[in-house]
Amino acid sequence: MKKTLVIGASLNPLRYSNIAVHKLVRHDHEVKAMGLKVGTVAGVPITIEMQLYKDIDTISLYLNAKRQAAYYHYILSLNPARVLFNPGTENPEFYQQLKKQGIHYEETCTLVLLSTNQY
Repeated sequence: MKKTLVIGASLNPLRYSNIAVHKLVRHDHEVKAMGLKVGTVAGVPITIEMQLYKDIDTISLYLNAKRQAAYYHYILSLNPARVLFNPGTENPEFYQQLKKQGIHYEETCTLVLLSTNQY
């Protein structure tokens, strides 16, 4: 299974990032989560610090393009295999940086990928 970092994770059960954490756990993916508030979702601790995780395969973004800028260096330093830009997070400026570092990116929905077994 793919080790996934959800950036923009929310404690609010109505938010898509929260639903994504639940669904990733149900699909047996190892999940790390980062958000604005410390807490736990589906047994996964949400941190507020940029931790240097090892072997992150996928980063699933739930931050709009303006808020992503503060995370560019961090995401690039993790060197994930891919970054998923969920609806509302599209960011052509960041795509160029990812491409230069050889990191694959997709404009897609984590929930749809999981639901259709394409994750």
